[in-house]
Amino acid sequence: MKMFFRIVPIAFLSILFLAGYKAGTEPMAGLLIKIDNVAGDQDLILETGIYTNAAGEQFSVSELQYFISNIELRKKGGGYYTLPQDSSYFLIQENKPATHMLNLKIPAGEYDHIRFILGVDSVRNTMDISRRTGVLDPGSSMDNGMYWGWNSGYIFFKMEGNSEAAPADPIGRHKFRYHIGGFGGYDAPTLNNIKTVELDLTRGEVIARSGKESVLELKADILKVFNGETNVSISQNPNVMFSRYSAKIAANYSHMFSHHRTQNN
Repeated sequence: MKMFFRIVPIAFLSILFLAGYKAGTEPMAGLLIKIDNVAGDQDLILETGIYTNAAGEQFSVSELQYFISNIELRKKGGGYYTLPQDSSYFLIQENKPATHMLNLKIPAGEYDHIRFILGVDSVRNTMDISRRTGVLDPGSSMDNGMYWGWNSGYIFFKMEGNSEAAPADPIGRHKFRYHIGGFGGYDAPTLNNIKTVELDLTRGEVIARSGKESVLELKADILKVFNGETNVSISQNPNVMFSRYSAKIAANYSHMFSHHRTQNN
């Protein structure tokens, strides 16, 4: 009996030591997420590319920007790894190719799903300005046209362009503008256009190896903005901002992402 009680504490301490060692020195790997903005089976080209929506309306895109945040990866077998939140806000801008590449550090392992928010979560929307840095700096966001100063909130998704289907403005331009935001509210709930996107990666799982970098390629199809649960007509809705109709556009664009391929090194 004496030998039994001597062995158990040693074994127990060994288990704790090994568990602590594993948790404290978890090997990390690189993950590069590349986002390719497209229009159906065509590459998206600002200004000169001409595309057609489900309503049969031709249009071009002059500006495309959107926020991605709160990135999580599901481990094969269950459980999620959540990227540290302060490192999990990105502004994708079509005219700045460098913003299409998200450089992450994740624990080595195998992952079969990715999940993220298209937009900016309500907590960060209302957090003290000192905690909103980088792409979330309200000054920077206003410079990029991605913050409503009058509404103290981020524009989650912005797309502007030209289409003969849009009515002419006072100087004869046929422009459409979709500025979609709205994070709800605590006292008086308002529009909540925060959308969670989850993609199945089982056809190309991320196998992250310590000291190596995997590349996950996603496509974002802007035709989905017009074609989905609601077929959006530019002629009928040329300017959509902080209105109830914006929820229909948000519901559409929540389906614009797809997994293209994965390269594991």
